[in-house]
Amino acid sequence: MRTNESAENYLEAILTLSRSGAVRAVDVANELAYTKPSVSVAMKNLRQSGHIVTNRDGHITLTESGRKIAEAMYERHTLFSDWLVLLGVDRETAAGDACRMEHVLSEKSFNAIKRHITAHEYK
Repeated sequence: MRTNESAENYLEAILTLSRSGAVRAVDVANELAYTKPSVSVAMKNLRQSGHIVTNRDGHITLTESGRKIAEAMYERHTLFSDWLVLLGVDRETAAGDACRMEHVLSEKSFNAIKRHITAHEYK
């Protein structure tokens, strides 16, 4: 299932935040530096699309489809960011560029780059 860049960013943020504990909308707002109303609308859309569930305490959990998207974005981000750093790009620039790259490359191109990086042991 293809999602838009904004949804992918939200899902990836929820994934990374969940590694430290329960995630609430305010945590996502703080992580992404978005307003609480914007996050509220996004969470509603993600719930309606079946990518997250929210319990009565306001804790957000990724569904199977949400987790799949979030993990794919995280893998792309990490691979691109680490690779750019190995190529001599400073970490901050690499992270920003990786964030943009992770959303625009096709699965085919990403897998080709991943195979190349793995084969040449850049990581």
